[in-house]
Amino acid sequence: MDRTERFYKIDQLITERRVVPFQTFIETLEVSPATIKRDLEYLRNRLNAPITWDRAAGGYRYDKSDSPAGSQFELPGLWFNASEIHALLTMQHLFATLDQGGLLGPHIQPLMARLNGLLGTADNTVEEVRKRVRIIGVGARHMQLHHFEQVGSALLRRKRLFITYRARGSNQTTEREISPQRLVHYRDNWYLDAWCHLRRELRSFAVDSILKAEILEAPAKNLSEKTLDEVLGAGYGIFSGKKVQWAKLKFTAQRARWVAYEQWHPRQKSKFQTDGSYLLEIPYSDDRELIMDILKHGPEVEVLAPQKLRARVVAQLEQAAGLYPAGI
Repeated sequence: MDRTERFYKIDQLITERRVVPFQTFIETLEVSPATIKRDLEYLRNRLNAPITWDRAAGGYRYDKSDSPAGSQFELPGLWFNASEIHALLTMQHLFATLDQGGLLGPHIQPLMARLNGLLGTADNTVEEVRKRVRIIGVGARHMQLHHFEQVGSALLRRKRLFITYRARGSNQTTEREISPQRLVHYRDNWYLDAWCHLRRELRSFAVDSILKAEILEAPAKNLSEKTLDEVLGAGYGIFSGKKVQWAKLKFTAQRARWVAYEQWHPRQKSKFQTDGSYLLEIPYSDDRELIMDILKHGPEVEVLAPQKLRARVVAQLEQAAGLYPAGI
């Protein structure tokens, strides 16, 4: 834990136990005696904490006689870290948009009250926190997931689904029997990883592209998590495939200041060049999503390999140039 967290823990220990032996601080905070001494000194001298050593009691306590009448020592307001505030506000947003008439309706209000209580612990009201912090989701498809309940039920009951599915890429509609394996929330959208009995392979289906869904009594085909990760998690993004290639990208020194802090894939490899440029290697099995992310960086990135990926990116750029000639 960092120093600020230790300050709050020290305050909590003294408040709850009244008297705290020096050894208790060391064991609870898991730091050296020297660190505890520096923390106590900082609390006393910089934050005016009335901490005193009580020889008779054998520990540290708050000396109320050092405080003005009726006053109580308080540490400065604690604020959330980035992941905490994102998680709390996201949960609150999800609960607020949840159908109050559904099965979870009666349980929502207590959960919302608890979330509001947590958000209000930052020395600000929950309304102030919501007003001052915004979470913007980009790329989310705001569509009704009409068959989400059937998908979830079949997934947990380990039953097969018969679905009517419209693939956005080809705009073709097909009927197929699938064995649900797991739901994936990716880039603010829901996908279903499933074994497709029509194609006889693992596929990832966008839930909002399922037009009809019927739960069958036939048991679902079960695949191991390792198999799912090898096929659906080996490449880049949401697209699947076992035949993995490695893209080698070179970003300019200027763009590297952003890209170097991004994770494009858990297995990515990266390094800076002497001129400040940044090399990034990423595994992929289907290049569609990768190409979209490459094109976002425009002239600040160059595809070094493989040649086929480089050619496809160049073709996309040439097509865009043809659609939008200079000056238009």
